[in-house]
Amino acid sequence: MKSTYRLTVLFGSFAIILLALSCSSTQSLQEYYVDNAENPNFRSLDVPANILKLDQMDLSEQEQKALGSFRKFNILAFMKTPENEAAFQEESSKVKAILKQSDYKELMKLNSKYGKGVIKYLGEGDAIDEVIIYGNSSENGFALIRVLGKDMNPAYIVQLIQSIESSDLQGEGFSELTGLLKG
Repeated sequence: MKSTYRLTVLFGSFAIILLALSCSSTQSLQEYYVDNAENPNFRSLDVPANILKLDQMDLSEQEQKALGSFRKFNILAFMKTPENEAAFQEESSKVKAILKQSDYKELMKLNSKYGKGVIKYLGEGDAIDEVIIYGNSSENGFALIRVLGKDMNPAYIVQLIQSIESSDLQGEGFSELTGLLKG
């Protein structure tokens, strides 16, 4: 009887320890999106990849493969104003802390006339299911874009992003998207 009780206590203690270790104090990116979707400082969009009309660009075969692996974009943009400077600093720090988690692997850094950023991903090799694009502008705010897809290849994604940047594309899909972000 005593050994059964000790065994039960031992397994119970082990279960509590495992539960405590599995609970992370760091917020996940998905939780961050959900928590801020209704925040008035943010604009939130979930859009299918085809709204950008990238398929109308002159793309290489590899870029077409990359585009074909995209399914949906989740966009969360903090719209900075003089009144929400403190909130901007706080939210920007939260996002940076989330993206520093070891699950996210860096694909490339961004530096453009619009601001600085980073592209990270979750997954392995050429079977990536989520790419995270974070861009920050001290004047306008920041945008956090989750590109959801299936078996995305990092090399193709970098090529596609570079093609889009160099083309200075201002197509119909981009104007629709920027109009939604401006609210």
